[in-house]
Amino acid sequence: MSRSFLPDPALPLFPLQTVLFPGGLLELKIFETRYLDLMARCMREQAPFGVVALRSGGETARGSAGASVALFDVGTLAELIEVDSPEANILLVRCRGGQRFRLGTTRQESDGLWVGEAIPVADDPAVAPSATHANVVKSLVDAVATLSAQGAEPFLQPHRFDDAGWVANRWCEILPLPIDAKHRLLSLDPLSRLDIVDSLMRVRHTPH
Repeated sequence: MSRSFLPDPALPLFPLQTVLFPGGLLELKIFETRYLDLMARCMREQAPFGVVALRSGGETARGSAGASVALFDVGTLAELIEVDSPEANILLVRCRGGQRFRLGTTRQESDGLWVGEAIPVADDPAVAPSATHANVVKSLVDAVATLSAQGAEPFLQPHRFDDAGWVANRWCEILPLPIDAKHRLLSLDPLSRLDIVDSLMRVRHTPH
């Protein structure tokens, strides 16, 4: 189950040059004071923060430079699952993608932290991949097996190859797609998302 939203309507945001999908793994190295404070707050309150992809601007923009930052309008809650501090003022965190949300009004706090109004987006229904998706599902099974044999575990357990949304999300994470394309995929229903992934896979494997 996804965690509920923060009681305060202003959800703390972590703008990134990536798209976090539900059930996905996000690993961050944190050293900026505003985000160190945010992680401490999330651990203390056992609360998530919001990950929103950057439409333009940089992750470190603040103050007057913050005016050039533009965020995409759909993000994903990030739930802390592991926090390590290898040295002073450095945190290595692992997060799980939770519920999606539609971003309303945003503002930047005095310390540079972005916060915004978060309107929940319903979780994907559990839908089995159709027969036409058999190849794209098998390709993911094979990719996971190959990576596991090499000692790499790119996806959090449990693996749900019988869930169209989960399969589509994992492909969206590893395919080399532009951020705006991944954001559009994040906004779709699971079968439509998997249909597009399947089409992309067929194009990539079609001889030219």
